[in-house]
Order: sequence, then C-alpha cells, then structure tokens
Amino acid sequence: MESQGLVYGAPARDAQGYARPYWDESVYYEFDMDEILAVEADVELLHSMCLNAVEHVVLTERYRDFGLPEWSWQSIAESWRRSDPHVYGRFDLRYDGRRPAKLLEYNADTPTTLLEAGILQWHWLTALFPEDDQWNSLHEKLVARWGELRDTLPSPELHFTWSSADASGEDNVTTAYLQETAAEAGFDTIALAIEEIGFDTELERFVDLEEASIHSIFKLYPWEWVLDDDFGKRVVASLPGTMWIEPLWKTLLSNKAILAILWEMYPGHPNLLPAYLDQPNELTEFVRKPKLGREGANITIVGAGMETATGGIYGEEGFVYQLLDPLPEFDDMRPALGAWIVGDESAGLGIRETSGLVTDDGAAFVPHRIPQT
Repeated sequence: MESQGLVYGAPARDAQGYARPYWDESVYYEFDMDEILAVEADVELLHSMCLNAVEHVVLTERYRDFGLPEWSWQSIAESWRRSDPHVYGRFDLRYDGRRPAKLLEYNADTPTTLLEAGILQWHWLTALFPEDDQWNSLHEKLVARWGELRDTLPSPELHFTWSSADASGEDNVTTAYLQETAAEAGFDTIALAIEEIGFDTELERFVDLEEASIHSIFKLYPWEWVLDDDFGKRVVASLPGTMWIEPLWKTLLSNKAILAILWEMYPGHPNLLPAYLDQPNELTEFVRKPKLGREGANITIVGAGMETATGGIYGEEGFVYQLLDPLPEFDDMRPALGAWIVGDESAGLGIRETSGLVTDDGAAFVPHRIPQT
C-alpha cells in the first residue's frame, strides 16, 4: 500500500482504544449488487437535490444562514449562474442494508480518502478476489470528467495546489493523484503549495513560481478558509479570469447548513434526516454540528440519558441540529459509507469505521467487495 502512495495515515483506533492500522484489510464489507445499485441511485438523487438546494439559496439569498462573509455573497451567486465547473464530492451516509441510505453530510469541497477508495482497495480486490466486483469507477470517471472540462476551462494548463501546513502529507498525495488523472486526460499540469502562489499586481493575475499566469487551478483548500483573509478577496475578484476548482458555489454544499435547507425543501425524504438551523426544534435526540466543522470536531451528541461532545475550534459560525441516527454496529465498529460523485454521476464507495458515534481522525479505512455469484 505504501508503494501505491499511502504514505500518510496515523494509526487508527479499535473498539478498546488500541492502535489499529489506518488501512485495515483484516476485515472487509460485503454487498450484493442490488444493495449497491440502490445506494448508487440514492447518491445521484441526493446530488440533484443538493443542486436544487443551491439554486434555492441563491434565489432567496439565504447566505447569512451559512455564516459566510457578506462581501462574498454576490460572487457566490455569479459563480452558480455561470455554472463554474465542478469535479467531485463525497457523500457520507448511514447505511445498514435494511433501510435506505441516510445523508449525514456532504463533503463537496475538499474530500479526501480518494486514493484509498479509487486505487488502494481496487489493488486489494484484484489481488485477493479477482473474480469479484467493487463499486469503484473513480479513476475512469475522474479522467473522463477532466476530459470534459478541457473544452470549458480557459487553458490546457492546469495548476494544482494544497497547503504545506498539512504535515501528514494526505492533502499533498490526494492533490497529486488528482493531478495524475488530469494529466491522463491531456492537461499540462503544474503543482505548487498554496503558500507559493504569487500575485502580479501590475497584471492583476495570480502567478506560479515561474511567474506564469494561473488560468485554472484545482485547490485542496477549503473555501471557508480562503474567504477568511485578504488573499480570498483577490481569489474571488479573479473569477472567472482564473477558474478555481472546486467552484465558489460549492461553499454552500460543503457547509452543514445545507442539511437543514434540504430538510426544508424535502421534508420526510427517505434519504434525509430531520435537520434544523440553530435549534433542535422537536428533536429530543440529536447531533449538533458546527456549520463549518471538520474531522468530527465540536460535535455534541444528545441521546436517551446521555450527552457527549468532541473538542475543537469550530462553532462561531453557528450550528445545525440533525436527528441522532447512530451508525450500525458490526463487531463493535461503526461504518460510515463515503459515496463518491464525479461530475454528476456516482462513482464509487469508501468505508471508514470507528468504534464511537463520531467518525473522526481515529477511523480506519476498510475495503469492500461485491461477490459474483
């Protein structure tokens, strides 16, 4: 696995709190094809519902519910109306094989575990179960999606950036993998850390280390961080002359406020959990999530006779309250399904499991297969 690029991943934790490998193939999950086809259809439906929700937010100008700076609102609307191109995202789902998949949250801007889901578990499958199948067309669909964007992006040159502040190397490797898929689609690709991006004040353009203008750039760096400083004002002003991927309108989908908007628009939908902005309303058992939280931070769980919380730095932007529907338990571990979307098509599955109620940075990645009977 290290030879395939898995050079990151601190030990995960097992049910007793002891270290377990981050990539753990001592167990795997097994699905039948009917289950996969059902979840695949759910994912594409959720994706279309999310796009409808963005349209609703833009039309009704509900940006304040998302805790976004007011100066960015008009630019978010313009990004949406231009249909600035998007590449990929990951839905985190609760699924137990008995009920429809339930949306827990949508990682629409900077999802990772892409290498694990797209490449590593495919190698595992072909090595151990070569006759079987897997929900996994990630690599092919990424290459095809970049191919579609060659006609819409302003240049055949495409930059890729991540933050060098990520000491684990995960962001760097994920970005490098996406860069590889874009190169396979015919782009000329250039990688540089986001801290190395320059700005030419005479040309009013972003430039790379060679002083070459940046026309299109993929960033594995959250929009809410971009919008939090003066650099972000230049980024937003550069649109669409410099095209940033994922696009600015994804600030709405990567924000957990979208969970409440979806429930307003589709109350009672079988793939959604009840969710509300800033108060639990009728919910007596719920998960309180910060709108911009990451890695399971600052989450409070209120259940029957119990309350537990995780630490962190998020929450000033406000919270979303979502019905508590605990992940199913198998051998004391709880799997969260990460279902991938590329362009507008479902593309694969990665599973992270943890012993607790919150899928955090102690989760292990576990492969899956679809037996061919």
